[in-house]
Parts: sequence; C-alpha cells; structure tokens
Amino acid sequence: MTTDVLASDQVGAADFAEQWEAWHRDHEAHRADPHGFLAITDIHWLTTEPQRFTDAPGAWSLRGDDIVVELGEGEEIIVDGATVHGVHSFGVIAERGSVYARWKNAVIEVARRGGYAIVRPRHPDSPVLSAYRGTPAYEPDPRWVVAGRFVPFTEPRPTTVGSVVDELRHVYDAPGRIYFTLDGQTHILTAFEGHVPGTLNVLFTDATSGVTTYAANRSLLVGPPAEDGTVVVDFNRATNLPCAYTEHATCPLPPAENRLTIAVDAGERYPHATAA
Repeated sequence: MTTDVLASDQVGAADFAEQWEAWHRDHEAHRADPHGFLAITDIHWLTTEPQRFTDAPGAWSLRGDDIVVELGEGEEIIVDGATVHGVHSFGVIAERGSVYARWKNAVIEVARRGGYAIVRPRHPDSPVLSAYRGTPAYEPDPRWVVAGRFVPFTEPRPTTVGSVVDELRHVYDAPGRIYFTLDGQTHILTAFEGHVPGTLNVLFTDATSGVTTYAANRSLLVGPPAEDGTVVVDFNRATNLPCAYTEHATCPLPPAENRLTIAVDAGERYPHATAA
C-alpha cells in the first residue's frame, strides 16, 4: 500500500529550497497579519448572562442558540459593512464557523468551538503579536517528501478528538487514511478534510514533539489525491497550530493513531518565545 521517498532529483536542490523558502515566507506573513490569531487578546466563553469585556464593546450573551450583543450608548460595530447600534443578533453560527465584526482598529471574532459560543477580540497591538519574532524550522530536505496512498472509507467517519482546552472535544469527518513508507516502515495517518475542497489535513505528533517541536500537535496539508489515490506527503511543510503561540486557542489534538513513533526532523519547530 505503500510508498517510497520521492527521488530528490525530481526537483533540483536549489529549486526545492527556493520553493520551500517562498512558502515559509508567505506562511509567516499570514501568521503575522494584524488581525490574525497572534492578535487575539482573550477568549471569552459566552453564557445566558450578559457579560462585558475590556477588549470588546457591548454585553455579550446566548439566547438559545443565538449569539447576541447589546451595545451601549456611543458603542458601535461594523458587521458585513453595515454599522450596528443597540442590540444585534449574530444568529446561529455553525460549529467551527466564525463571524468577524469590526470595532475601531480591532476585529471581534464571534464563533462556535466544540459546541461552545466564544468571542475572541483581535487587536493589532496585542502583546503576542508585538512580541512575535518568527518561527524557526528544519532545513528543507527532499528526504521528507514521500509518496503515499489515500484509502477512503466507505463513508466519512465522524472522529472525536481532544483539545488543548480541558474537556473540550472536536468532531471531524475523516474521509480516509493515508499510508506511506519511510525507512522501511509503513505508517498510517487518519486524514480530515482540508479547508480547500478536495485537500486533506493531517494532525500528528512524532518523536520530536515536546523536544524540538510543539508538544501537542502539528498540522500538514496534503493535496487532492490522484485517481489512483496517490498523494504527496511533504513533512517539510508541517506547521504549528495557533495553540503553539497563544493560550486563547482551542486547537484539536491528533487522533491516537496519528502519534508517529519516528522523529520527523522536518517542518516548523518550537516558535521563538512570545508574550504570555
């Protein structure tokens, strides 16, 4: 079912490194966006009791499944380009969905995670974003580009995984598994659906986790499988999730079967220290 390391001469060494460097620069630029996850200043868990927060306007609460904000005198937000005053309903937001409202120079994320309603303000002057100094990574190496085979399940399997937040659980549809061989050993990874239709997302840990890489998880995007199920698994592009940088994240943990016993000396490493 399996695979071999792709021949390094398929892509010239210089081109391979250059392509990886361009990818990493783009990824770092996206990560450091003024309203990206490094800009989150807190995570607020909503209840039926209206609550006010220091980093967002209004009083926020749940009314059934509806998320509501009651804006006071002189307070306003912008939602979908329209200025809002008074009481505003965000309606029912789907699990893992987010709605973004603008307030002054900040963005207020209103979301559902693990069945809970949350508000996460994102401020360009957040201490974590201000302190960010980049994420080191292993040198790109063609050895870590392997050919695998995606074997779909008959039907996608709802898969429950833990979270970096105690007692929070995430449920993802797993369309199948990826099989690959490295150093003569066959490995199997459960894949979830990627953000881009047709792509796959793999959450994993390995023997470097907690040593040179973030302990809880890393994420790897895999392109759409070919007709015969062939996929390219490029561990050089393994990335950290938001929880590696901020305590205000709800990142999922990998399924138990995705805890590799080998050391994957590829992809992003522990980030440089950021503010608490």
